Amino acid sequence: MFNLPSLSIIIPVFNEQSQIAGALTAFRSQARESQARGQEVDQRLEVIVVDGGSSDRTAEIVRSFDFVRFTVAEQANRGWQMNQGARMANGEILVFLHADVKLPQRPLNAIRQALADERMLGGCFQICFPADAPKSLKLVAWGINLRTRWYRTATGDQAIFVRRGVFEEIGGYQTLPLMEDIEFFHQIKQHGRVAVLRGKVEISPRRWLKRGIWRTVLLMYLLRVGYWLGIHPATLKRFFLDVR
Repeated sequence: MFNLPSLSIIIPVFNEQSQIAGALTAFRSQARESQARGQEVDQRLEVIVVDGGSSDRTAEIVRSFDFVRFTVAEQANRGWQMNQGARMANGEILVFLHADVKLPQRPLNAIRQALADERMLGGCFQICFPADAPKSLKLVAWGINLRTRWYRTATGDQAIFVRRGVFEEIGGYQTLPLMEDIEFFHQIKQHGRVAVLRGKVEISPRRWLKRGIWRTVLLMYLLRVGYWLGIHPATLKRFFLDVR
């Protein structure tokens, strides 16, 4: 256990009272399952939640989990929140997790194994949707995973992880109103290799169901194209659906 690199999981939240309890309960359940199997609980892991100024019960819910380190961000901006969480973190590896994303089984082992290769600077998971989600979302997930493997690109839904030293070298996340995750992963790739893990995080279908599956897919790709064409994220943000 003591030879394992320490990890900090950083969760940015804003009005996530419907999601955050499930995310934090999963970490508690995994620790209890390890104890039940007679395995040592990973003490080289910390969970940090950074609130963007929620007006619902998010902060109250987070504070009820005594193993979680909680803070309120100086600015209500996801990039700022993740940078603030990183400044608090003690881990050698930083993992950025959205509140509505569920990690696969034994994710920390997978991350550590990937970064045992010193050439790897960071990485991400592939995705899936819940089993009861519309079948068309399986095709969406297939397309996202194919893009991820081919182009080594990732969004924040894919539990991006990175070595602390690399995070500091590239200056963390840019505090953009949108696309901060894509830009961050791109910056990691500029410095070296990234790993795409075989494991899949389960992401919420709420955005696709709210606007319509294929409309949302089209919107996401148009936003990406617009960003790479140089349209400012503040302009693109006007077309983005926030479902929180």
